[in-house]
Amino acid sequence: MLKTGTFTRRGLGTLLAAGLLAGGLVGCANSDTGGDSGDGGDGSGNGTIVLGFSQVGAESGWRTANTTSVKEAAAEAGIELKFDDAQQKQENQIKAIRNFIQQKVDVIAFSPVVESGWDTVLKEAKDADIPVILTDRAVDSADTSLYKTFIGSDFVKEGRLSGEWLVEEKKAATGPVNIVELQGTTGSAPANDRKKGFAEAIAANPNLKIVASQSGDFTRAGGKQVMEQFLKANPKIDVLFAHNDDMGLGALEAITAAGKVPGKDITIITIDAVKDGMQALADGKFNFIAECSPLLGPQLMDLVKKVHAGESVPTRVETEETTFTQEQAKAALPTRKY
Repeated sequence: MLKTGTFTRRGLGTLLAAGLLAGGLVGCANSDTGGDSGDGGDGSGNGTIVLGFSQVGAESGWRTANTTSVKEAAAEAGIELKFDDAQQKQENQIKAIRNFIQQKVDVIAFSPVVESGWDTVLKEAKDADIPVILTDRAVDSADTSLYKTFIGSDFVKEGRLSGEWLVEEKKAATGPVNIVELQGTTGSAPANDRKKGFAEAIAANPNLKIVASQSGDFTRAGGKQVMEQFLKANPKIDVLFAHNDDMGLGALEAITAAGKVPGKDITIITIDAVKDGMQALADGKFNFIAECSPLLGPQLMDLVKKVHAGESVPTRVETEETTFTQEQAKAALPTRKY
């Protein structure tokens, strides 16, 4: 596993504003891929590398931190960024990638909304000789020549670490342990893989049983709504496994409203370790978090430069991450960068 190094993510405000004006960055909430480099979008005017980046959306604190990392890193690396927010819709992302191809950007990077359905548009990029980098989320294409590399976390491992902690935590339990699962966006790589890793980890323990599993779409609102349904349908819930912190934070509201104490009446396991989630863990409302770092920007820009130069790169670049208990969260919070 390759180390991510240490990056700075904060300070978007003034620094990024300056970068937007001086470096020609494009970072709107919806989509702005028109470009303003004055060189036709291919970097030919001043030799600047032009990167077209399509983001999933802004559905969580993790995603916001990831977007910030990409924008700041592009500014620092002197790479012109054409940024698009797909608003969690695959059709928007495919349209953005085709726009990048028409503009003849040098490199395309994107975090796929879902795993399937990318072969056609990626073939178009390949035919246009524009290298593609997958960030954070993978695709299930059998033709791996359609992209140069994937940079991101091992989602199966994150789910497995969560399940292994639960197995250890509940090893003394004599009766059934009822688990509800808040899944991420249906069909997305992190939702599929985290579910798989967690299920594998608890499989040998028949007393650990998932009694309900439903998508909360990685959002706080979704987490709250689905948890409310879980609580009404299942009189006895011992554990909540949420595929990200934001859904877990939304679930906290539903659990509290139901007159239960989060972290005590219901053991809560989440994934990401964004600051709000870490605070909930330190406060005893969450019980365990498996980290998924959003700070991929510097590594991405390094890969962009390499593939643009025709250098070989690993087919998969994994981020190095850890896990947190309540006490570990208390220790980490003062210096937490996201």
